[in-house]
Amino acid sequence: MSSFPSMRPRRLRGVPILREMVQETRLSARDFVYPLFVTHGRNVQVEIAPMPGIYQLSLDRLLPEIATVVDLGIPAVLLFGIPRSKDAEGSEAYDANGIIQEAVRVIKQAAPELLVITDVCLCDYTDHGHCGIINDGAVDNDRSLDLLARTALCQAEAGSDMVAPSAMMDGQVAAIRSALDGASYTDTPIMSYSAKYASAFYGPFRVAAGSTPGFGDRKGYQIDPPNGNEALREIEMDIAEGADIVMVKPALAYLDVISRAKQAFTTPVAAYNVSGEYAMVKAASQNEWIDGKRATIEILTAIKRAGADLIISYHSKDIAEWLS
Repeated sequence: MSSFPSMRPRRLRGVPILREMVQETRLSARDFVYPLFVTHGRNVQVEIAPMPGIYQLSLDRLLPEIATVVDLGIPAVLLFGIPRSKDAEGSEAYDANGIIQEAVRVIKQAAPELLVITDVCLCDYTDHGHCGIINDGAVDNDRSLDLLARTALCQAEAGSDMVAPSAMMDGQVAAIRSALDGASYTDTPIMSYSAKYASAFYGPFRVAAGSTPGFGDRKGYQIDPPNGNEALREIEMDIAEGADIVMVKPALAYLDVISRAKQAFTTPVAAYNVSGEYAMVKAASQNEWIDGKRATIEILTAIKRAGADLIISYHSKDIAEWLS
């Protein structure tokens, strides 16, 4: 046995309490942001079919959900709106009485300590389902910037703590930063969806938000999945334009991008554990193909281990309860 190595890694694995003490990555409820879908009307609580446990909520039904989020110790929510009506320029997105603006006011009154983040995009509000204005059959990047900036400013005026542009329009962070600063919202941070991929994992979200494109797809403005260097360029550009937090979306299929971003930049990195990732775990768990709790914890731990400083996840309430 003289050649047997003196180092035995198993020594630190045999006792549960010792395994826990030497864990390199730890999850906390404080790591998470919980996405919410808000809609007009009263007494609306419609479960989203491909996302068990996730609902479209009217403002009166939103308040109990907010109370639960606060009680679980989740520090932040990310809001998506379902408008009363849609048009070519997504006008409810930048309406002072739009659904997101109303939701922000309701939440901040009920739970002022909760960080309210608002998604800045037009896809939920346009009748064509794209993230910007359509011109000659294509998304007009530069004409869309003004509306995105107006949306972010309108949300800040309603009380949003942080705006999160997700349209993947070139120059959107600079346009929003300029609009916010020009209206004396210099302290409102921007969390940019900097590395947002043209992913197959968004399908359930599009059911939830009614944001499926009416024609074509979003490959012309979202990142091509095989590309990693391009994502780092996008992140670098957004930081230069004034992004305070950068995001990689989706998370699970792009752990390498999260890791590279964390190593390359000092700006905090968010990761979005998206609807398709959530739906796969829920479906497999409901069919008893996997242990849903163990799989969820493993996935979220991997996202944090890759370098995410905060994780946007539909699992947020579950994980917070399990960790309590």
